[in-house]
Amino acid sequence: MKQGIAVALFLLVATGSIAAEAAELGISKTQFTINGKPTFLLGISYYGGLGAPSELCLRDLDEMQRHGFNWLRVWATWTSSGDDVSAVDRLGNPRQTRLTKLKWLLKECDRRGMIVDVTLSRGDGAPGQRRLETLEALSRAVETLVGALKPHRNWYLDLANERNVKDARSVSFEELIELRRLVKRLDPDRLVTASHAGDMTEEEVRRYLLDVQVDFVSPHRPRNANSPGKTVEQTKRYFQWMQRLGRTVPVHYQEPFRRGYDPERWDPHSADFLADLRAAQRAGAAGWCLHNGDQRNQPDGRPRRSFDLRERRLFDQLDEEERRFLQDLKQ
Repeated sequence: MKQGIAVALFLLVATGSIAAEAAELGISKTQFTINGKPTFLLGISYYGGLGAPSELCLRDLDEMQRHGFNWLRVWATWTSSGDDVSAVDRLGNPRQTRLTKLKWLLKECDRRGMIVDVTLSRGDGAPGQRRLETLEALSRAVETLVGALKPHRNWYLDLANERNVKDARSVSFEELIELRRLVKRLDPDRLVTASHAGDMTEEEVRRYLLDVQVDFVSPHRPRNANSPGKTVEQTKRYFQWMQRLGRTVPVHYQEPFRRGYDPERWDPHSADFLADLRAAQRAGAAGWCLHNGDQRNQPDGRPRRSFDLRERRLFDQLDEEERRFLQDLKQ
């Protein structure tokens, strides 16, 4: 009998039927945890990941691990240079091919112990970009994602990217409250945020924490040369406000400045990325991201980096300064 059990176990391991320990994201006070261990989330933008060929995606994931990244940000609503790679359609219904790809990505990250940020957005109002325009559609998208991805515990949901921008992206606090309640009903332990463009005011922090009840805040700090030098001060200010409010949560910098955004005005160097990361860590933030995207001063936007991963993997599109930052991380 013992020999039979041993043979059965060997076969299970050999065929991969026994899964590795899954990565579970949690929160302890002002920090994230992975499987209960306090962990700083060092991440990288991977927005168009649902359009990346699996082989290239796997190579990117391996390289992320080699450089110490333990989370990535992928959008469930994304169009890469005219190619819609979204996991949900404009009404929030599943687009099965891309939704299956998102499940696959979560699984691949799960076995690496990596966390995934899954982000929703209404778009910015550009031709062909408008989506999830009603609360009903946005709610349906939440239901689609939470229902399909519920078995995985290595992801969180950003209900609305830069929800305070006053264009088609705008999602009101009242809508966020309804969406948060919906997630609570569908998956009570799922961590949820709603990202904010720019530094938040104390009143905005109050509304996120006490009205919407996000699990952590995700401010997108200003993109200018002064930004890295103000990250410590701004982070400490958030914690002071939270203490006055009686509820303290992690501060997660999921989308800082990046290369190519406005290179005539300011194009950050490796030292700027490193200074901002170290400042976030020093001030007690819970996570930081090497944000990357297209080159706005080029007619075709190349290199598009995470914005378009259909033909070239992310790490083949990073420029000299971004590569230098990766080397600086090791020091």
